Amino acid sequence: MIFSSSLLENAVNEFAKLPGIGKKTALRLVLHLIKQDAADVSRFSQTIARMRDEIKYCSRCYNISDKELCNICSNPLRKKEMLCIVENIRDVIAIESTQQFNGVYHVLGGIISPLDGIGPDQLTIDALVNRIAKEEIDEIIFALSPTIQGDTTIYYISKKLKHLNVKITTIARGISFGGELEYADEMTLAKSISNRIPVENFIVSGN
Repeated sequence: MIFSSSLLENAVNEFAKLPGIGKKTALRLVLHLIKQDAADVSRFSQTIARMRDEIKYCSRCYNISDKELCNICSNPLRKKEMLCIVENIRDVIAIESTQQFNGVYHVLGGIISPLDGIGPDQLTIDALVNRIAKEEIDEIIFALSPTIQGDTTIYYISKKLKHLNVKITTIARGISFGGELEYADEMTLAKSISNRIPVENFIVSGN
C-alpha cells in the first residue's frame, strides 16, 4: 500500500497488529474513524487507553476485573462451593452466556502444552490447589477445550487434587474433540455443563 499521509500509514500499521486484522481491514477501520466526530474518536482512544492502564486480574480467580475481586467472585448469590476451571477469560464469557452455571471460576491462563513451551509452572495451578484447600468447595468442574492438551491438563490437575475431599467432574463431550470451548454454541455448551461426568470415568475411558 502507498499512502499519501504518514499519519494514515502509521494508524493503519497499528490496527494491522491486531489479531485477524489485515492491512485492508485496518485501512477501512482508520478511514471510518477519520469520518467520525473528533470527540467520538477521542472518547474511543481514551477508553482503550484507560482499559489498558486500569484493568486488573481478580486476586481469587484471575478473571478480568475492575477491582481486587471480580463481579462474579464478589456476588453473594453465586454458589461458592461449585468451582469451574477454564483455560482463559473468553471461556468464562462463553459459559456465562449460557446462563446455566451459577458457581464461580478459576482461570488457568492456558493449558499444559510442552510443544508450545507451556508447563504447569506457567499456569495458575498452584494457586488453584491452594484455593481449593482453603475454601469450602464441594465440586470442581473442568471446562477445558476437548483437545490432547486440555485432557493432559485435566489429568495433571486431578492428580494434584487427589488428596483433597472434593468431587471432580468434567463437562460432557457434546463438543467435538479438537474444538475450542469459546466457539461452541450456547445450547451445546449448556448441555455439556449440565451433563458433566466424573473425571475418574473420563480418564479411564480415555475420552
